[in-house]
Amino acid sequence: MTAGRPRSGRSAAGGGGDVSTGDFSGSESYLTDGDALRLLGNGRLEVAGRLVEASNLTLYCTVTLEGRSAACVYKPVRGERPLWDFPDGTLAAREVAAYEVSAATGWRIVPPTVYRDGPYGPGMCQLWVEPNREVDLVALVRSRNDPALRRMAVYDAVVNNADRKGGHLLPLRDGHIFGVDHGVCFAAEDKLRTVLWQWRGKPLLRESVRVLARLERDLDDGPLGRRLRELLTLREVTATWERVRRLLDTGVHPGPSGDWPAVPWPAI
Repeated sequence: MTAGRPRSGRSAAGGGGDVSTGDFSGSESYLTDGDALRLLGNGRLEVAGRLVEASNLTLYCTVTLEGRSAACVYKPVRGERPLWDFPDGTLAAREVAAYEVSAATGWRIVPPTVYRDGPYGPGMCQLWVEPNREVDLVALVRSRNDPALRRMAVYDAVVNNADRKGGHLLPLRDGHIFGVDHGVCFAAEDKLRTVLWQWRGKPLLRESVRVLARLERDLDDGPLGRRLRELLTLREVTATWERVRRLLDTGVHPGPSGDWPAVPWPAI
């Protein structure tokens, strides 16, 4: 993908913790998640270019508020391509819902993402992250020993990610890995499609079980459940809770269902 400043093929933003903007190109010294969300939600959005290989309209922008600026990605609803298996005009809200779940886990899988109005109408706006382009993505997705990647596999099972490609991973120089492009998540039907099947059938780590137990309570009668009901249908929120419950009941990473292609195309 390319943009007005074509330094990277991918975009992201960080969630679930305070983050140094040394990882965020175009940002000033230091942003907490709260700072980033306020900047993204209230700043002046200016389009600088387009990521031309993206399947939906994806614009590289700068956002400025009170003298502070950052690079970001803006995906307006009007630029979403219709899909046969997801309702029209819902992908931006699903990206925001993915951030909300990420923030609730504390794993910082999806960076700060908001739903806002912009030059081409309402859509999602997400902080741009510059990845470590020296990382071999093929080798990364085959790794069995990366704790950040294993957390992402659990997260994808929760949000029912139908498109976890290797190119949607943003490895940073400090070893952290962000994930992006979550517009086709949260379907009520099982659509998990990912390159991260290496832990299928293996017991969940204790940390994951603790996080899932917290998510179950938060989805059932907490702020996360209330927030997701603003972004998704009630059936989709209920299905998310049921996926968390199933993970806790089985205690293992899920495997392919057989009813849906197991790996997205292209895989990277």
